[in-house]
Amino acid sequence: MNAPESHRGSRPVDPLVVGVDVATAEVRVRVLDAHGRRWAGAVEPLPPPRRDGAGGSEQDARAWWPAVRDCLARCTVELGAAAREIRALAVSATSGTVVAVDEHAEPVTTAVMYDDRRGARQAETARRAGAARWASTGIVPSATSGLAHLGVLAERTGRSTARLLHTPELVGERLTGRPVATDASHALKSGYDPLRAEWAHEALEALRIEPERLAEVVEPARSLGWVSPEAARETGLPTSCEVRSGMTDGCAGQLAAGAVRAGQVVTVLGTTLVLKAVSEELVHDPTGVVYSHRHPEGGWLPGGASNTGGEALSEVPSRRLGELDGLARARGPAGVVCYPLRREGERFPFRSEQARGFLTGEPVDEGELHRARLEGVAFCERLALERLSELGVPVSGPVRTVGGGARSAVWCRVRASVLGEPVLRVEGAETSVGAALLAACGTVHPDLQDAVAAMVPSGEPVEPVPAEREALAANYHGFRAELVRRGWLAER
Repeated sequence: MNAPESHRGSRPVDPLVVGVDVATAEVRVRVLDAHGRRWAGAVEPLPPPRRDGAGGSEQDARAWWPAVRDCLARCTVELGAAAREIRALAVSATSGTVVAVDEHAEPVTTAVMYDDRRGARQAETARRAGAARWASTGIVPSATSGLAHLGVLAERTGRSTARLLHTPELVGERLTGRPVATDASHALKSGYDPLRAEWAHEALEALRIEPERLAEVVEPARSLGWVSPEAARETGLPTSCEVRSGMTDGCAGQLAAGAVRAGQVVTVLGTTLVLKAVSEELVHDPTGVVYSHRHPEGGWLPGGASNTGGEALSEVPSRRLGELDGLARARGPAGVVCYPLRREGERFPFRSEQARGFLTGEPVDEGELHRARLEGVAFCERLALERLSELGVPVSGPVRTVGGGARSAVWCRVRASVLGEPVLRVEGAETSVGAALLAACGTVHPDLQDAVAAMVPSGEPVEPVPAEREALAANYHGFRAELVRRGWLAER
């Protein structure tokens, strides 16, 4: 929903809000008005993470602020005089990405990324030290958790004064000119206890992380300060723009899809498959597969993130995706079963360090292989919904779907047919839009429910293909049986 060209550079009818998404490959910024209409936007690339065979994944965090700054500057130039109407801004980023910084918020280490797996020892230390706490919160530290990554950085930096920050705190400090709080969403997997509203001090002590090296924690959509004169000169933002706390990319994507009421569920199909629901009660999963963020306005957001998803198609050139989708649509259900996992280990909808991708049988051609990969991700989605149901999470209405994978009508039809009900494709539900919704809460709208009602489109239903249901059900049961046979999934 773009503003008409005749409005560019003029005063908008409504105040404006900004959503900033610091993703793995790029920074994306969106400027929206109170009705969700887009007034400006910009994208800047980030250096690719450096990954190695030992599970390392690091990025040069010095690139984050310049990319954010340049995106904001491009947006304010595009807005012209209307930039003075920007009321608030919020930042979202990947969960578990952390970096050590000095007193000026300049990185003194590379960032340990969300998918870095070298913190297994630190995770085990944290699990033992905080066992009773994790049992009550349902959060189990893993090698890829923010808490394990903080432990890695604490060892790397030793007894220094370097602060340990998530991405949004670094960006927030550069915007406001002073240290800012982190939000409870980004802090969740880094050792924050949402039930007691405190850091897990016993786990931090075991990992030798001094509490003063961490930011204080506030709920999402809370004021962190205002844009400083220096940041205003660099970005074009007005000093009256309030910087507000955000949420992780998965949660922001959930908000952008409009899933904010109990029973609603959304699948974010990007590089990975993220499934999030809304529940009034905290969900306890003894396996630690399903975990819950706090809802910004009470209640919980249970769900999880898989290691499979759009990454399953990463070998396919983007120019060929349309062609292969056409072949997959014409072919119908695959005659082979695929688990399209391209890395070691799975974390949702089941947990197994031994999990590996597999293909049962030999596809007759690349069209069948593509179709099998699409089905494999859909099978993980169904398995995730079944896990939520087993834990008592209510699910009502269609599954909302967003992310790059949701742009494929063929993939959405496959998923709808596997789930046995329509999926609701929500246009423009990007992480940056979710961040903008958090910026709008308490500034241009009284609360999140009003912001979502006014700014999120209703969505387009994609119906199942009845003729494919039986064959896909058989493929799904074969997929599940293979997971059980390999010892990765418990038998019912």
